[in-house]
Amino acid sequence: MFKGIKIVGLVEETVGKNEERYGFLIQDNETVQLEYKTIRDMLILTNKRLISIDIQGLRGKKAEFFCLPYSKITAFAVETAGTFDLDAEFKIWASGLGELEYQFLKGTDVKKIATLLSSDL
Repeated sequence: MFKGIKIVGLVEETVGKNEERYGFLIQDNETVQLEYKTIRDMLILTNKRLISIDIQGLRGKKAEFFCLPYSKITAFAVETAGTFDLDAEFKIWASGLGELEYQFLKGTDVKKIATLLSSDL
């Protein structure tokens, strides 16, 4: 049973900065568009899908990779940070999976995600 995904504390990274961690998943006809990272976990958005990486264990050697094609996303919501908010949020709903939630530190431009997904849905 799918337990849902919630990643907190994401900040934008330079595209490709952490490619050694996820590069094996990227296909020849696929390009990374946006990359976000917490201290350990990552969110990668390509031109075809969303990839969440949940780093596990004390040394971070174990990882769970979750790939969601944009075609499976039924809806999404973006909430920008306000004056007193500490974070911005991005939520997606996927057929058969329910809700996935990503929280970004204040100052992260989550509108880029909305722009990318709006062009692909």
